[in-house]
Amino acid sequence: MISSRWLRKRQPYWSRLESLVKRADRVGVRSGISTLSHQELQELGLLYRQTASDLATVREDHASRQLATFLNRLLGRAHNLIYTGQRPSPMGIVRFYTHTFPQTFRATSHLTLAAFVVFLFGALLAFLVSLRDPAFPRYLLGPEMMATIERRQMWTESVIAVKPLAASGIMTNNLSVSFLTFASGVLAGLGTLYLLFFNGVLMGVIGAACWQAGLSLGLWSFVAPHGVLELPAIFIAGGAGLLLGRGLLFPGLLPRRQSLARAGAVAVRLVLGIIPVLVVAGVIEGFISPSHIPAGLKFALAAGIAAVFTVYLTQAGRRAA
Repeated sequence: MISSRWLRKRQPYWSRLESLVKRADRVGVRSGISTLSHQELQELGLLYRQTASDLATVREDHASRQLATFLNRLLGRAHNLIYTGQRPSPMGIVRFYTHTFPQTFRATSHLTLAAFVVFLFGALLAFLVSLRDPAFPRYLLGPEMMATIERRQMWTESVIAVKPLAASGIMTNNLSVSFLTFASGVLAGLGTLYLLFFNGVLMGVIGAACWQAGLSLGLWSFVAPHGVLELPAIFIAGGAGLLLGRGLLFPGLLPRRQSLARAGAVAVRLVLGIIPVLVVAGVIEGFISPSHIPAGLKFALAAGIAAVFTVYLTQAGRRAA
């Protein structure tokens, strides 16, 4: 038999759940959820689970059928409120990119920084090894590309002749690299670390080969306009992959599967957020980076893009005090 003390203890929670449901019901189930604040939504979910547990206890007492009926109806109303989806709206997409993505980036920026450090370590190591051993770049880049560099000719000249096709291929490649870097995080983060390190090695080898051939200005004036978007996007994808690895390796008090699912929900927001960034980077890499625009203008354009992108990532979605 249920004690009166237990009832007195639980009734305030039922009353609070009922008040939240009533307030939402006044404007309709579909739009009523928007009348609740973020904190109230969290409270609604917690009260729903607690009341469901209470209902299971009440049902064991045959003398409390009336209370069980009340709680069952209350849970039914709360269930409709919680699980009735809202109609998709274009403003939802706008809000994702103006608020959700930059907020998620800032919350996980330490993982993006870790991805950058791994990439930078690979690039510096490969650059130094290439300067010490001239055969190392040839081994990684192949004889054809090395012959082009040794002729002091940029391999990007071929992009100019087929700009639309090149831009499309570049976008596809950038998206593939980013998705692979992210998805490899399920291998306990080791796949993500390998891809970041290997891409850093390639960058370091190319940088060393071009520096020895006197093509550094041509290389970095080509990389800068699109690289200020493409490289951070890859680092963000790397951070998303590391997030998956952390969720798998360090579940804390959660079951490992639930920990991975929770980490994956955040990581997917990061990957979705960089898709437009990579598309813009692909357009720039196909049309502007390989063009004959003076190097100074390319670096100025890169600086402007980097400034805008930095402000977006660090300031978008912040609420006014």
